Amino acid sequence: MFNNSSEEKSTVWYPEGSHLENVLFASFYTVIFIIAVPGNILALWVFTKEKRKNSPSKVFLKNLAVADVSFVMMLPMRIVYHLMDSHWPFGEILCRLLGYLFYLNMYCSLYFMTCISLDRFIAVVFPIQALRIRKPAYAGVASAILWFCLVIAMMPLLLSQQTVQLSDSNRTVCNQLYREKPSARALVSTAVAFAIPLITIVASYIMILHRLCRKMEQEKRPVREKAIRMIVLILVNFTVAFVPYHVTRFIYIEGSHHRGKTAVIHPNGATMYPRCGS
Repeated sequence: MFNNSSEEKSTVWYPEGSHLENVLFASFYTVIFIIAVPGNILALWVFTKEKRKNSPSKVFLKNLAVADVSFVMMLPMRIVYHLMDSHWPFGEILCRLLGYLFYLNMYCSLYFMTCISLDRFIAVVFPIQALRIRKPAYAGVASAILWFCLVIAMMPLLLSQQTVQLSDSNRTVCNQLYREKPSARALVSTAVAFAIPLITIVASYIMILHRLCRKMEQEKRPVREKAIRMIVLILVNFTVAFVPYHVTRFIYIEGSHHRGKTAVIHPNGATMYPRCGS
């Protein structure tokens, strides 16, 4: 039932980012954009021209390239947002869409890298079993399931209000992933979303390298430097692409506890902040 005598309201926690944090985010996104755009477009072009037999790794790599290209295409507006000190001039709809696609494609990239590491782990450590389970069709099904799960998981960003007007600074903030008060739950969810792929990827390549070393010792041959370089390159790429963001995000959420504001959002969309004093 509607109640005309009282005004319905909801409270969300908005952590206002510092100028330094905005500079860090803008700088990081700019570097990623400059490096990733030509690299991933080239990868997609190579995949379309290549005529060799398909494999599970290629299926995952194609999906990874699509997710990466989609991810970096979202970055220019994020860069503008942070360069304007967390002010969003593009409206509510674009804020929702950008946030949804940004996090969807970022975590698709993260988890497809995890799939690739697991596929290579199976191929090297369990070569006999790999003949039975490493099928392109299985990789295609796994890719479809991964996309579906992440599409559903990120849906709240698309369906909920993502812009908040700051009445005391005439700024509009967009797409704060954790809009509730910073908590152990927010910190843990950030850590787990990154820690599981990190542990999986590092463990997979360590075991791959261990297996290669044992095999070469048994055959009295040195470990191929190319294989070692490839593993190191993959781990460095993962570290550069994902570690800075998640470490910064973790610090951002933790730091918000000390300088956040409680925003009161009324049904008409207006946002007010309680001030100290009378």
